[in-house]
Amino acid sequence: MKKFTLYTMLMIASLTFIPNQITAAVKNPITTTDTPKEVPAEVKILLVRLDEIKAMDKSELSSTEKKALRKEVRTIKSTLNSNGHGVYLSVGAIIIIVLLLILLL
Repeated sequence: MKKFTLYTMLMIASLTFIPNQITAAVKNPITTTDTPKEVPAEVKILLVRLDEIKAMDKSELSSTEKKALRKEVRTIKSTLNSNGHGVYLSVGAIIIIVLLLILLL
């Protein structure tokens, strides 16, 4: 039993104390050109409509018209968010990636 605890403590200690190389190399500054990405025409139309709704004077509208505007804003925002093209990783995938990195490095 004492050997088991000794081995586990050594294993944990070996995983926590990973030697790092510290280099003081001078790096050249990276120059990046910020070219704005072109926004698709559909997205431009939706953004213009959102700006129009924000600029409206809603005090003169009836409650049904306000409700319709809120519903329209929600649908526009949901379509804009769905076109985000983001990369989503689950927690399980992140754990697997971290374990693979630990094993390979």
